[in-house]
Amino acid sequence: MAQRRQPPTPPAVPAPRRRADARRNRALVLEAARSAFEEAGLAVPLGAIARRAGVGAGTVYRHFPSKEALFRATVVDRIRLFTDTARELADAADPGAVFFRYLASVVRLSARNKALCDALEASAEGRFEPTPGVERDFREALEVLLTRAQKAGGVRKDVLIGDVMTLLVGCLSMELRRGPDGQPGRITALVCDSLRPGRGVAKLPSPTPPSRNETRIAGVCAVCEGPVPAARTGRPARYCGGACRQRAHRARARARSADA
Repeated sequence: MAQRRQPPTPPAVPAPRRRADARRNRALVLEAARSAFEEAGLAVPLGAIARRAGVGAGTVYRHFPSKEALFRATVVDRIRLFTDTARELADAADPGAVFFRYLASVVRLSARNKALCDALEASAEGRFEPTPGVERDFREALEVLLTRAQKAGGVRKDVLIGDVMTLLVGCLSMELRRGPDGQPGRITALVCDSLRPGRGVAKLPSPTPPSRNETRIAGVCAVCEGPVPAARTGRPARYCGGACRQRAHRARARARSADA
C-alpha cells in the first residue's frame, strides 16, 4: 500500500517579519481610528474602524483591548502635540500675544476634531483621563505661557491656570454651538478679552484656600484633582507633586494679600 505523503510544512515567518507586520497593522489601525474619531467621536463602531484600516476586528483587539483604549491612544497624540507646541513657545518674544494666539489655535484645531471635543469636555467633568501625566503636562506647559504673559503685562494678574482650562473648554463648547451665521473664532476672541488687564474689568473673588478641617477625597490632589501617590509615612499627601503644592501656596499667599 502506497504511503500517504504529508503536505509540506509552510516556512515559519521570521520573528522580525512578524514584528514589522504587527507595527504596520497597529499604525494602520491608529490612523484609521484617528480619522474616524475626528469625524464622529467615540460613537464610531469598532468594526467601522477595522474596515477603514483594512484589517479584521481581531487585529484591532490584539493591539487595543477596547474601543476606549483606542480612543485614548488617538487623543493622546493630539494633546502631546499641543503640549510640545506650548513648550516650544515658552521663550518666544511678546509673551502676551503668544499666549492669546496659542489659546485661539487650540480652540480652532480642537473644534475640527470631534474626538478632541469629546475628550476635553469629558476631562473637564472628570470622566476621562487620556493617560497618567498627559493632561498634567499640557496644563503645566500652558501655565508657563500664562505666567510669562502675566509678567509681561499681557494678562491680568488674578487669572489662575484653572480659570484658563475652564475657559478653554467653554470656548470650544461655544464655538461648536455657534449659529450658521456665527463667525469662527468670534466667541474665543471675546473670551480672551476678559483675560486682558484694564481699568474696566471686574475684580475676581480671591480663591479660598481649603480649611484644615475641610473634608476632601482621599488620594485626590487638592489642586488639579489628579491621583495622589500613597504616602509611605506620616500624614496622607494633599498634592500630586511639587507643581501643585507651589500653586496651592501661591493661591494662599494671594488670598492673604487680598485680605490684608
